[in-house]
Amino acid sequence: MATDWLGSIVSINCGESLGVYQGRVSAVDQVSQTISLTRPFHNGVKCLVPEVTFRAGDITELKILEIPGPGDSRQCGDLQQTEMSIPGVGCQVGPSQNGTGKVLKKPVSSSAPQNIPRRMDMKNQDIIISPQQQCSKSYMDRHMETLTQSKGFRRRHNSWSSSSRHPNQVTPKKSGLKNGQMKSKDDECFGDDIDEIPDTDFDFEGNLALFDKAAVFEEIETYERRSGTRSRGTPNEKPARYRHDENILESEPIVYRRIVVPQNANKEFCTDSGLVVPSVSYELHKKLLSVAEKHGLTLERRLEMTGVCASQMALSLLGGPNRLNPKNVHQRPTVALLCGPHVKGAQGISCGRHLSNHDVHVILFLPNFVKMLESITNELNLFSKTQGQQVSSVKDLPDTPVDLVINCLDCHENAFLRDQPWYKAVVDWANQNRAPVLSIDPPINEMEQGIDAKWSLALGLPLPLGERAGRVYLCDIGIPQKVFQEVGINYHSPFGCKFVIPLHST
Repeated sequence: MATDWLGSIVSINCGESLGVYQGRVSAVDQVSQTISLTRPFHNGVKCLVPEVTFRAGDITELKILEIPGPGDSRQCGDLQQTEMSIPGVGCQVGPSQNGTGKVLKKPVSSSAPQNIPRRMDMKNQDIIISPQQQCSKSYMDRHMETLTQSKGFRRRHNSWSSSSRHPNQVTPKKSGLKNGQMKSKDDECFGDDIDEIPDTDFDFEGNLALFDKAAVFEEIETYERRSGTRSRGTPNEKPARYRHDENILESEPIVYRRIVVPQNANKEFCTDSGLVVPSVSYELHKKLLSVAEKHGLTLERRLEMTGVCASQMALSLLGGPNRLNPKNVHQRPTVALLCGPHVKGAQGISCGRHLSNHDVHVILFLPNFVKMLESITNELNLFSKTQGQQVSSVKDLPDTPVDLVINCLDCHENAFLRDQPWYKAVVDWANQNRAPVLSIDPPINEMEQGIDAKWSLALGLPLPLGERAGRVYLCDIGIPQKVFQEVGINYHSPFGCKFVIPLHST
């Protein structure tokens, strides 16, 4: 019986330590309980040795992948004289067409192997099994049941496929052109012998060296010169496809210098899109605001626009939606707003009001004066209706670092304020707090700035700010284009879809 399985292709699982082997059965020794495979593969890689022998104690699972035809080996027969002692190998009765598998048990016969007669009705797929075949099936069923309980082997029913049956097992044949076509395709794809697979890798470098790129391109250029056509623009080529947002019409050349000032600018900036934004002098900037106020852009409107743009920039610097959302109510940002008793301070108070409306903890510092400007008084009345806190002494400012400091202490006219004790105390506090500083409309002279800023926000057009101003941003405060033309500035808005844009030094 053991010799009936010679030549079968099997898969032997020896556990995690030894791995899985595949090969053709070359020898089976029932006395020493060993099985030998020729031309073995270990974990999918061909072994260097021609033959490998396994002991029964090393085998965890055995699968039959392919069994030779009836003419290649003897059929199941004299089962009492010969036994195969390797676990996991034996005959199996295949299920019938209606899905019911039936094992036939008969007394074991000692007759010699005989050819099994077969008769199949193509209509109802009935199978006639000879007594010798029933005897073999009965014996192998009891033999497999005993072997699956010994030496720790497991029998898996799903490992017995239609391609791993014993030669004497009867399986109904399927007729039809479709099955024949599928079989021919399988043979064409998987019918090659494993010995014919080359062991050497494909030589990519060698094959690439066979391609003479220079000669090919020279031939293409020669053809183009003779025919007068371009190989990439022949009529047979498909037309180019455009995106839904791509202009198919030829556009005019891009003009990056759209703002021209009457006098030469001391310093020029550029936007992210490359547009040039020249700086203007303080006198021209003051004249621009005065003409705009004459045409209806009053100080109250300008304060409101400046407060909105400055608060939007501050909210972005504080983290934007990542910081200001309902899940981070325990991380409410704190902003220290330092304002002086002038119009620049009124701009800062307007910014603080908008920040407080967006759930930012605002601490407003404003020194006590007997008489305040009307613009400051109006902004303080609105700020007092928010949750913001107003202090007039440096001692009331927080001792711990805040998230952001907004500087509105300096202005261009009132230079005497820098000699006041409160100004020096506030400057010392801001420099020791180690918080980033945002300056709103800072002055030109660097010596007039007591606090070094990380960001500076300019209004309308930038002033020629120095290095202590940090990174410069520009906000749109709503000055019409004809107002710029009235003061001699050829102006085209560089803001695009935004109200605050960054500027880069050229």
